[in-house]
Amino acid sequence: MNTRIIIVVLCTLLVACQSTERKVTSASPTLLDDSLFPSYGLFPVETPEEIFYLDEEAQQFAERAVYESSASEKNVKRLVKSIFGRSEHGVLYRNSANTTANTTFSNRAANCLSLSIMAYALAEHAGLKATFYEVDIPEYWTRRDGFSLLNGHINLRVAVPNEPLLVSIGSSYADIDFDPQMIQSDFPRNAVPKERVLSMFYNNKGADALVANSYSRAYSYFRAAATLSPSLQQSWVNLGVLYRMVGAYEQAELAYKHALTINDSHLTAWENLAILYIHQERDEEAKAITEMVEARRRSNPYYHFILGEQDYDEGKYARAIEHYQRALRIDDSRHEILFSLARTYHQLGDVNNAQRYLEKAVRHSPNEQDRSRYMSKIAALASR
Repeated sequence: MNTRIIIVVLCTLLVACQSTERKVTSASPTLLDDSLFPSYGLFPVETPEEIFYLDEEAQQFAERAVYESSASEKNVKRLVKSIFGRSEHGVLYRNSANTTANTTFSNRAANCLSLSIMAYALAEHAGLKATFYEVDIPEYWTRRDGFSLLNGHINLRVAVPNEPLLVSIGSSYADIDFDPQMIQSDFPRNAVPKERVLSMFYNNKGADALVANSYSRAYSYFRAAATLSPSLQQSWVNLGVLYRMVGAYEQAELAYKHALTINDSHLTAWENLAILYIHQERDEEAKAITEMVEARRRSNPYYHFILGEQDYDEGKYARAIEHYQRALRIDDSRHEILFSLARTYHQLGDVNNAQRYLEKAVRHSPNEQDRSRYMSKIAALASR
């Protein structure tokens, strides 16, 4: 049976095309059912201290970046500039980089969550005040290793504490984000506590484990996320996904419905519930939910984009182009959609259209990393 698996992750939501399931029965479904994964304790999660730990090199980096002539003179802007300027192209964006602060510092690669965790640790060590913000963005998908990823977003504000003995050199605060347009956008954002960010980290690590078919490890992480921050909707949806994958349908339904009590407009939770009903042959209930979800998503370019990505993966290139074009009619400025059109036309042997859409992708790229990637592909096309 070909069905989708939808996993909600901050900076990623994953949708697979098929799964292998085993039947599990339980007389009393529960939100956290340890009996389904008796070996989960063999996979302890990272402690908060491990997640925010910085070694001596990282600590010295923070001190050099922030301090001016003394510990009482702090430069916020220079910390941000130093973070993004540590290598030739700065910190590289990597969607799957769900890493601790010190590993992110060493690898110089991050997603929005691991970047924010590292920057928080650096700022705190240097005596700055750091605040996490969760950004309320529309549903936005990308693809990775055969999975669709629905991206959430988080960023960080660092500021000089309001203390009379401290002197701010230049601006008293700065925002840290891979996408400068995100900071300038009208998307609302809400300050979130450190505990919630820890739960987001556990949730993302659980998703990594689920994709790797390590179900007990995934449960350990999702359980930690849900226990630490019960209001984090993603972890309950993901627990539902995990329960469904092992055939614990009653637990899955309970988890999805609990997630919807937190926010009943979360379309991914609804979609997962519909998928569960399909497995249970509750077709009328599934149909009603699916129609509601699709109606709400039609005006979102990324809804059409992800349908195109799925068709592309299946080699249905003409259908993929139709979906991409629908997405462009809603928003013609998204570089990901333009690149996917170029890639698909190239598969069809249409070099002119491939190059045309690649050039448009370059013009709309938000960062130098994407621009360089697209320009190298243009050069490769021209050489042929």
